[in-house]
Amino acid sequence: MTDTDRQKQPAPRVSTAGRATTARGRLRNTLGAGLGLLALAGGLVACSDGTTTDAKATASASASPSETPSDAPTVTETTLEPDAPTAKPTDLRQVSCAYRKDESGSPTKFVGTPPSKLTRKVILAKQMIISTNQGEIVIDLATKDVPCAVNSLAFLASKNFYDNTVCHRLATVETVGLGMLQCGDPLAKGDGTRAQDGAGGPGYVFDDENLGGLPLSRGTVGLAQATEDANSNGSQFFISFTDENTQLTASGAAFTMIGVVSKGMNVIDKIARGGIIPFGGDPTADVRGEGSNAPKKKVVIKDVAIV
Repeated sequence: MTDTDRQKQPAPRVSTAGRATTARGRLRNTLGAGLGLLALAGGLVACSDGTTTDAKATASASASPSETPSDAPTVTETTLEPDAPTAKPTDLRQVSCAYRKDESGSPTKFVGTPPSKLTRKVILAKQMIISTNQGEIVIDLATKDVPCAVNSLAFLASKNFYDNTVCHRLATVETVGLGMLQCGDPLAKGDGTRAQDGAGGPGYVFDDENLGGLPLSRGTVGLAQATEDANSNGSQFFISFTDENTQLTASGAAFTMIGVVSKGMNVIDKIARGGIIPFGGDPTADVRGEGSNAPKKKVVIKDVAIV
């Protein structure tokens, strides 16, 4: 993931290979092949209220469960193995988020810019519910660690930004060295033919949060951006469906990790088992960052809700 595609690669700056590379790039280029690769390292997350959270990544999904907030949602699916997201309390009422215009030239679907201050609904947000044609996916959010990310997701959801969009990329261990489903490009076709898939966004970007706060293991969810484009988060996100991602060696890449799937991993597994549509018939194109391998089982997002 790694370029895992935000696939957010930089805005369509067309590469010599003829593919769009935008700052919303694919978490992809460093994801593959020989990249020697991803390791989410613990980091410090600073909020605009002046507080700093020490986010420590768990070594693996099998590590002993971390302490969770008393009001954290209960994991309802036995297939979920990662620890639930944890967060140290901070006064979210004092947080001020900064969203700036995306100057990368990426194709956008602009529905406005999120407010800088968090609403009560965002402060109390516990879950992101994604309704798709393949089934429902519920993500338990680490809102206290990623308030500006949740604020952005809640804003886009309220504008129906994600409605009728498709998940454009299915990365598998066999093809690119990691397993994840990527969604959130409002303009993607998701058919393995369009080089620009993974370049689209909301027209604004914002800074990273909670770097290293969760391991890149089965069930964890993060915002997608190109590994070389820190602080360029937008609308795209990825869902990891394997623990093999954690075995990639350190490359210094880190992503804003927003939470853990508590329901619907069976939906993700079904999509993954369906296989890929290799970009242009060549699955290695995804590794080179020239296009996205799309899921054979087309995934259409019907609705996203933050509750």
